[in-house]
Amino acid sequence: MRRLFGGLLTAASALIVPSALAAPSTSPAASDRINVDLQYYSLPNGLKVVLSRQPSVPVVTVATYYGIGFRVEPRDKTGFAHLFEHLMFQGSTHAPKGTLMDTVTASGGVLNGSTRFDFTNYYEIIPSSALARMLWLDSDRMARPVINDAVLKNQQDVVVNEVKVNVINQPYGGWPWLDLPMLANSNWHNSHNFYGELKEIESATTKDALDFQKKFYVPNNAVLVVVGDIDYGKTKGLIEAYYGSIPRGPEAELPDLSESPQTEEKSRSRVDPLAPKPGWSAGYHMPERNTPEWYAMGLIDQLLVQGQDSLLYRELVQESGVASQFSGGINALGNMFNYRGPMLFAFSFTHDAGTDDAQIRRIVDGVIDGLREKPVSAIDLARARTKLRSSLYDNIDTTGYIGLVDLLASYALFDDDPGKVNRLMEGFDRVTPELLQKTAREYLRPTNRSIATIEAGRIPEAAKKEAE
Repeated sequence: MRRLFGGLLTAASALIVPSALAAPSTSPAASDRINVDLQYYSLPNGLKVVLSRQPSVPVVTVATYYGIGFRVEPRDKTGFAHLFEHLMFQGSTHAPKGTLMDTVTASGGVLNGSTRFDFTNYYEIIPSSALARMLWLDSDRMARPVINDAVLKNQQDVVVNEVKVNVINQPYGGWPWLDLPMLANSNWHNSHNFYGELKEIESATTKDALDFQKKFYVPNNAVLVVVGDIDYGKTKGLIEAYYGSIPRGPEAELPDLSESPQTEEKSRSRVDPLAPKPGWSAGYHMPERNTPEWYAMGLIDQLLVQGQDSLLYRELVQESGVASQFSGGINALGNMFNYRGPMLFAFSFTHDAGTDDAQIRRIVDGVIDGLREKPVSAIDLARARTKLRSSLYDNIDTTGYIGLVDLLASYALFDDDPGKVNRLMEGFDRVTPELLQKTAREYLRPTNRSIATIEAGRIPEAAKKEAE
């Protein structure tokens, strides 16, 4: 994804201070709840706006999330959502290329943008005194981005180079975040090469880009989030002044993203000529968002893969020594809250060449079957809740409130309910050992699993000598 960083700006924020995170509890106190002050409304042109006053430091984050991600890009233009993200940094009618970045960095701020499964976002972290300038710049970028042949050609070259550097010429490039969705899903929108085929990136035309902008980069397909040291009344006035006149666009028609239930295990292996070690990854289809089973999977994620006390980490890394590194979670391009369509719970690790697939499966299945065959103890379930709650607080209380911004934007964009951030823990608190076991039985079954492995193409010198 695109990475644009300006001057260093730190914010030692104290957004939310829970009273007790250390001791597991089956009934978290009210003081442990997330309590974010916010206001939510829409402009007549359809732009959703979320404001949250956090006055602990004189910093503001301005973020715009558009409802267009990898999954919605044109079928014959893979990588187009990512390419267009780049185009939006090339200036606007009243702010030529470089003006946005120079304004942010001159203020000591930070800016960035990224493309995800279900959205593309842009944000700036700035001193609160620069808020009016930032809103004006972002509104001009939304209404009047500069898109022409020269801009498109320049960014096509940049993106093609990025694909070559980050995927094609990178050890384990695209594994498993590209490999697993392409293997596990049957719907093209969920299973194509999200980074893009080079020939399709290079064939994009200026007309394609302008059509894309008119279809997806419109106020009624966007959320504007402003979090930090703000005055609600003044901020609303600025937003109305700068964004209110941007015309509403056509309603974006999203494709059908649904997946048929998986009924048999899938597996695929590929040789990576740059990989020094083999790699093993597995992905399981998730329950639908916001269902009781979805909340249960969030706690299963904590039990199985999050942290060095997680069951799979202990068995694969600490006990057996099979894995040299281990990672995983829900949503490889974000977290379990910031997506809309089908998703995988997945984990991956590299291992020594002497460890075969059968041995790995015995270890993985042994751990997972433990959750499927009997309910977890109340203590383990409480510990999983505590870990999740602590992770959520850590994510929210970050420099520039980026974690909070992401949650507010996601729940506004996908659910029309950013206030849900204050009720997130309620769903996890309702998960019982019986529901967790039921969920594990259904969603962690081998027939709901896809396994993508890497065969090492580059053998380290030490391994060569040992083999001899």
